[in-house]
Amino acid sequence: MEHITLLLGIVIVTALVFDFTNGFHDTANAMATTISTGALKPKTAVAMSAVLNLVGAFLSVEVAKTISGGIINEDGLKTEVIFAALVGAILWNLLTWLLGLPSSSSHALFGGLIGAAVMSMGWSSVNGGTVVTKVLLPAVAAPLVAGIAATLATRLTYRISSRTDEKATSKGYRAGQIASAGLVSLAHGTNDAQKTMGIITLALITGGVLNPGANPPMWVIVSAGVAIALGTYLGGWRIIRTMGKGLTELAPPQGFAAQTSAATAILASSHIGFSLSTTQVCSGAVMGAGLGRKGGVVRWSTATRMFVAWGLTLPAAGLVGAGAELLTKQGTWGIATTAALLVGGSALIWSLSRRQPVDHTNVTADEIGTPGVGTAEPAGVVTTAIAAVTPPPAGPVTTGTGTSAVEGAAPAPSVADSARPATV
Repeated sequence: MEHITLLLGIVIVTALVFDFTNGFHDTANAMATTISTGALKPKTAVAMSAVLNLVGAFLSVEVAKTISGGIINEDGLKTEVIFAALVGAILWNLLTWLLGLPSSSSHALFGGLIGAAVMSMGWSSVNGGTVVTKVLLPAVAAPLVAGIAATLATRLTYRISSRTDEKATSKGYRAGQIASAGLVSLAHGTNDAQKTMGIITLALITGGVLNPGANPPMWVIVSAGVAIALGTYLGGWRIIRTMGKGLTELAPPQGFAAQTSAATAILASSHIGFSLSTTQVCSGAVMGAGLGRKGGVVRWSTATRMFVAWGLTLPAAGLVGAGAELLTKQGTWGIATTAALLVGGSALIWSLSRRQPVDHTNVTADEIGTPGVGTAEPAGVVTTAIAAVTPPPAGPVTTGTGTSAVEGAAPAPSVADSARPATV
């Protein structure tokens, strides 16, 4: 019993570590567009998001009940399985954070849980119907719905404001963007903090501390809310950079439309117990807002990397969770080895991230390490071709008696000037 109590404590701490990584991994969902458009300073944005994530954790427990009593059959489930699942989820979260990919923390958790449960008890331990209806279908539908809504909202927004002063409307949309970003943060706390509550509650049920079907105790709700808020405050700057600048360039009206659409989808799903990915919803909304503006461009190379990461998240985390469960089944030494691998893997990923750090000082820079205000998209074939045939600036006019400058014309570039790299 003493060993079980110790293991249960380890699982609870590991679950809160996952919640912490969920916080800094998903900060971009709420604040990337707000930071990229300049509506809020980076540190102010993540502080605001952290507070609202904490508040959101207290608004509902429907998603927590879906996880603690829906995806996996509780009969015969061991605490070691939950520990193995968390190992898979944490390592995948950290790897995608290192790569700057906004993958789904939710699907990482589900994948780890399913993989570990299958390794422990077989496929019968997974409630396939619940996985399909409350995980897979929302994963496909939610980003599409949010993207379409953001596209329509962006077009409507620009149509309404087409006859008004751009500077005046820009200020108004920045204020609206701050409010909508706060709503996304609140929704994120309501949805994602509950996932950790559900995992801890499931662990307490398997350890005999709670009865099956019990709601999360208050201390579980508080600890999960604090953990995700702390993670959010640190800011997942690498992913904020990808979401705010890597997908598309957003103006304040687009940011407002994207965040409002995403918040509506997340809050609605939380109310009915759908454990969807807030990352996928917000990414879909950002792409939709990019397409909604006339002349807007989505960088599909970045989007493709995101789609691949989304598709790999569930099976990759599942494989790591299954491998971790294979180790924990060996007894105390297996559990200790799994914990050591988790710590060692996390430390390795962290050290790799320090080679090219991203923080609040360079999150909107043109290049990492250089403060700036935007990210330039590499010139494509069409842009390069147009530049090649563009006439040079008007230079001095040469006459038979000498050279006279044309009034108002720019001087012709010298050889030295032409050798310098062009600047925008």
